[in-house]
Amino acid sequence: MLTIEDTIVAPITGLAPAAVAIVRLSGPDAWEIASGVFEPWRPEHAHAVLGRLSTGDEGYALPFEAGRSYTGEETVEISLHGSPASVRGLVDALCALGARPAEPGEFTLRAFLSGRIDLTQAEAVRDTVEAQTALQLELASRQRMGGLAMEVSRIREECLRVLAAVEASLDFSDEIGPVDRGSASSTLKTQIEAIDRLLDTARIGRILRQGFRIAILGRPNAGKSSLLNAYLRQDRAIVTPTPGTTRDLIEEAVDFDGLKAVLIDTAGLRDTRDSVEKIGVERARVAATGADLRWYLYDVAAAWTAEDERQLAQLPAPTFRIAAKCDLVEARAEDPLRVSSKTGEGLAALAARSTQMALQGASLEAAVIAPRHEEPLQAAREALTDALGTISAERPDDLAAVGLGHAIAKLGEITGETATPDIIERIFHDFCIGK
Repeated sequence: MLTIEDTIVAPITGLAPAAVAIVRLSGPDAWEIASGVFEPWRPEHAHAVLGRLSTGDEGYALPFEAGRSYTGEETVEISLHGSPASVRGLVDALCALGARPAEPGEFTLRAFLSGRIDLTQAEAVRDTVEAQTALQLELASRQRMGGLAMEVSRIREECLRVLAAVEASLDFSDEIGPVDRGSASSTLKTQIEAIDRLLDTARIGRILRQGFRIAILGRPNAGKSSLLNAYLRQDRAIVTPTPGTTRDLIEEAVDFDGLKAVLIDTAGLRDTRDSVEKIGVERARVAATGADLRWYLYDVAAAWTAEDERQLAQLPAPTFRIAAKCDLVEARAEDPLRVSSKTGEGLAALAARSTQMALQGASLEAAVIAPRHEEPLQAAREALTDALGTISAERPDDLAAVGLGHAIAKLGEITGETATPDIIERIFHDFCIGK
């Protein structure tokens, strides 16, 4: 897959029926191949031309010169009517003239291989396509514009500068003398602190990309399933007056003002001899442990009980205590969070408070890392710490050079300078056709 020697083609708008579709042709022979299906062919960079296709349709051809396109290659994007038959017919005609169908993510892969983007920006393209909420889109857009890459590259460049000084002192010790250990130590400390700041964004990065997981807990018939249905605005979970109706976990994603929240409906917490219900209760406790936040609901009409107190005490923090079914009774001082799945009272306030909890201490203006970035950042930090210790203790400089070299290589895995083919393949494996 790691080749850019041929010309590829794929619809970049999918194959579902639509008013308009776009087919992208990219590679060294893109313009020549396009001339065989489009008339009149008068290629001018970034200038759209209306014409007829050899397949019988009509549309616009938009050529891009090599070095000035998305992929960095000679490219043509043809807009035509969006019927599956029209799109397939054009792709088949272009393949008959020498193009081949693009692999998933191959356009973006070529953009990376040609130096148009780095690996973090390639990942951001995928995240942009898959974004479900405003905050996910904002995060992906910032990374696509190079926010994370610039910070990682800055750290890497500073490490390269120290390594150059260390190696120069090794190779030309008679001419330039030993490395300035004070300056080198100060620089490395600063870069370690910068890496720590990036690692601190791992939690918010996971939450923004994968969702803030909220376990809905409580005793049987506390209103858990009704609350899930209220947020989804559909009857996703079965609701009956019979205690113990919910036996398994139900997970659904909702949009809390731009934040993806994953609500987990659970079995009612109680001691039971029913073997199936007991499994459900055990799964509820596992879900509670793995969630980012817990909502503990109690039936406000039945009031808070000693059993509620016992169940709540077994849950980890943070857990919100929520008075459910608040449409049934008047507000009381001991019920700080009140919701009604029937009237909608309190739903927006609960979502807002949960979102505030999720984003607590997070800066959405800073570069935010993804799970793939954690291992190389941690490895780079450890290598820099070793190099710093070597320099500070005035041990042999060649040992410091080894640590610096390892850190630089691990940082390069993030942006792509030193990424192996396996890393690159894993990144593009989840892309769809046309991206």
